[in-house]
Amino acid sequence: MRAPTIRDVADRAGVSKSLVSLVLRGSDQVRAEKREAVLRAVRDLGYRPNAAARSLSERRTRTIGVLLNDLRNPWYVDLLDGLNSLLSARGLHMLLADARLNRRVGHDLAGPFLDLRADGLVVVGTLPDPAALDAVAARIPVVVAGAREPVPAGVDVVAGDDERGTRLVTEHLIGLGHRTIAHLAGYGAVGELRRSSFASVMREHGLGERAPVEPCDMTEEGGYRATVRLLSRPDRPTAVFAVNDIACVGALSAAEELGLSVPRDLSLVGYDNTSVSRLRHLWLTTVDHAGHEVGRRAARCLLDRLERPGEEGRLRLTAPTLEVRGTTGPPQVPGTVRG
Repeated sequence: MRAPTIRDVADRAGVSKSLVSLVLRGSDQVRAEKREAVLRAVRDLGYRPNAAARSLSERRTRTIGVLLNDLRNPWYVDLLDGLNSLLSARGLHMLLADARLNRRVGHDLAGPFLDLRADGLVVVGTLPDPAALDAVAARIPVVVAGAREPVPAGVDVVAGDDERGTRLVTEHLIGLGHRTIAHLAGYGAVGELRRSSFASVMREHGLGERAPVEPCDMTEEGGYRATVRLLSRPDRPTAVFAVNDIACVGALSAAEELGLSVPRDLSLVGYDNTSVSRLRHLWLTTVDHAGHEVGRRAARCLLDRLERPGEEGRLRLTAPTLEVRGTTGPPQVPGTVRG
């Protein structure tokens, strides 16, 4: 059997082909009863629009490229959900690519999206070479989400307020009574913002000399190794603030392997409020920097750029909150034993 055509839909609904096209494009210029008749005909016939033909007629593919720094990062799940919720409502479809894998096989990071004639590009997370976006941004709208590296002119950046989030963590630990607090520091502009904010808050409280920092590659293994180094120091910290939840899970493994109870002997805080942090047997204290909202704002920025190209790029920050769970508590007083 042949596939149903737009003419079949029009005949079934008792309307013109042009009105069917308006309904399929989501136009608000169609009366409700006509719209319902067309949609009913579409369902009854199992009609699927010819995407290639529509792309030629509209000179748009209705696809948005999404380039992720690393698909393994669970924080991106919430961000992508927020991003897709708005794009999908506007009839746009996401094409995902993993920048980490592309780098490993030597592929151009963003070029394939130009080859596929994507209408726009959302870059999620930190890229090793932000200059790679220059050529793409000159041809299609680009928005960066969840990173703070310098970007080409005309590119919007949507991210969490890392300095504010770090302040919430550090003041929470100081308020519990901790004085030697360590930080597992990440890389890129986001990692540097969290590290510098941590150091600044510790200095404000006269604790600048009691704030060791260990570099970490933001993976579970990296968090584990960095925490082992920290806990081997003679001035072992009573609290550790990890750059993200995944590194914090590694820190938790290191503490337990060394016989330390969390939070009795060591308090731990992550960052991102990922699904991992909410697992009941982990239950990490962490910072929620609104991944879903970052995704929605990134989608809104891209939609605005599709309608009004050429405007100046802007930075938009979402407000973080601290989620206090089971991995933080007051430091144990030497010589005492808790029940």
